[in-house]
Amino acid sequence: MAKGMRDIKREIKSKQNTKQITKAMEMVAASKLRRAQEAAVAARPYADKLKEVVASIAAGTKDVKHPMLESRPIKKTGYLVITSDRGLAGGYNANILRKVTQTIQEKHKSTDEYALFVIGRKGRDFFRRRNMPIVEEVIGLVDSPTFADIKAVAATAVKMFAEGSYDELNLYYNQFVNAITQIPTETRLLPLDEISGGTAVSAYEYEPSPEGVLEVLLPKYAETLIYSAVLDGKASEFGARMTAMGSATKNATKMINGLTLTYNRARQAAITQEISEIVAGANAQS
Repeated sequence: MAKGMRDIKREIKSKQNTKQITKAMEMVAASKLRRAQEAAVAARPYADKLKEVVASIAAGTKDVKHPMLESRPIKKTGYLVITSDRGLAGGYNANILRKVTQTIQEKHKSTDEYALFVIGRKGRDFFRRRNMPIVEEVIGLVDSPTFADIKAVAATAVKMFAEGSYDELNLYYNQFVNAITQIPTETRLLPLDEISGGTAVSAYEYEPSPEGVLEVLLPKYAETLIYSAVLDGKASEFGARMTAMGSATKNATKMINGLTLTYNRARQAAITQEISEIVAGANAQS
């Protein structure tokens, strides 16, 4: 019985150490979540305004043409997937990776029909283990990423579409709603054909030409959408980690309470047995 009590006490100590770790991780994620949420919210008006300007130019100019505005027969598809570098974030990575994998399995029969751009070590490792074609990757993002941190993969993805290496580019990320809710989201990033049908607001004169302005703004707009999705992903990651670590802390508390009750019962049983043995010995001597 004494050995059993020692095992229970050791297990209680182990659960208490785990609880301290999960509680600390929950508090760290909560502090980072606020900054990430502010950054994600602040990036949205810029993307919306840039879209408005591009739509105004495209709508106010007749016969404007640009590869990023034109749909073409889909022979090859690009997928840009945003995941995290670390785990312990609940279903944050699993949900988005499952969504991408299901789409690829349904739409493609060969690896020649698609290309992957991956942000985050978890996504990179997931696709590598399955021998899926990764064109460009970014890992080791800081908690507050800047545009420069993801510019390489964003510029490469946009450039390859413009050059015709593939015919559409889909963006997969977790859209941040709140600390509890993150929605795995699929967005058709390119071509940008939906913005060319807007209403012209005013007549502008462009220098050197509308096509020249669009040549600069369209890639910047697509890259801005990618960066905005990265910020959403970071906020979603911290929200998911905070929620997961909060649940782990509660579960550890329940387990500690249960083990403490078991330990007290075992201790009481040992005391009762010792008293019974003392009484029996006293009775035997009388």
